[in-house]
Parts: sequence; C-alpha cells; structure tokens
Amino acid sequence: MQHIVYLALGTNLGDRLSNLRVAVQSLPPEVRVLTESRIFETPPWGYTPQPPFLNMAIQAETDLPPAELLSYLKHLETRMGRKKTLHWGPRLIDLDILFYDALTLDTPDLVIPHPHLHERGFVLAPLADLAPDLEHPLLHRRIRDLLTTVDLTGITPLP
Repeated sequence: MQHIVYLALGTNLGDRLSNLRVAVQSLPPEVRVLTESRIFETPPWGYTPQPPFLNMAIQAETDLPPAELLSYLKHLETRMGRKKTLHWGPRLIDLDILFYDALTLDTPDLVIPHPHLHERGFVLAPLADLAPDLEHPLLHRRIRDLLTTVDLTGITPLP
C-alpha cells in the first residue's frame, strides 16, 4: 500500500547543497520523491554557535510502515557520514518524518506528526512552500497558518 509522507531535510556541514541533493537522490527505491520545496538557508536553532543550515521538505510515497521508514532514513544518514554529536548540534544530514498520511503515532522511538514541527520556522517555511494547504492532523490548522505563528528571522529561500 502506498503512503504519502512529508520529510524534512537539513544540513550545515560540508557542501550543504550537495548533501541535500545526495540525500534526495538516495531515497529511492524505498522512498519515491513526488515534489520538493525550494531550499532555504536558516539560522541554527537550539544550539546557536554553529554554521547556518540549508533546509528543505519533500513529499514522497512509500510502502514502508512508519518504524521501517524511520530505520531506512537513519541508515541513509549514517551511510552519508552523519556522526552523533551534541543535541541540536551541527550535522552533515538530518532526515525527519513530518507527516505519514494523516496518521498520529506516539511511541518511544517515533512520534508522528513530528512533535515540534509547528514551533520551527526552518521546518514550516519549506513545508509551506511545498504544501501550504496541508492540514496538521492534531492541530487542525493548515501549514500556511502555522507559518504565521513562528519567527522567520533569517530564513531565506536560495535564489
């Protein structure tokens, strides 16, 4: 069965643009990209003494159940060279599940929708670029409306 998922991608180490492209190109065959947002440069969040990020969102389809999708994405991060660092620290690549159909899931390893997406401009700006009318299944608000509630200072689309 095909599931529609929305993923967030971020990077702030090395060749950031290349990191995003390699990640997107590495998703198939298990994750088939349908649409990509523009790429946004964003200031660091949480732990601020680090380089700026490039962030984007994608809409994709997959046959993988949620836990297997998470495992697949974490394996891809590792294959690309991501190393464990401090929480919210610099990273070569970060792949997060934002939405999985209209599913709500809360397990020790995975929460869907992503529990903090509505608080983060670096997630909402690319997601609104991609799917402004998508409705958050718990908050019952469109992404475009959630975007108006966060600080977008320093978040700019790449030309």
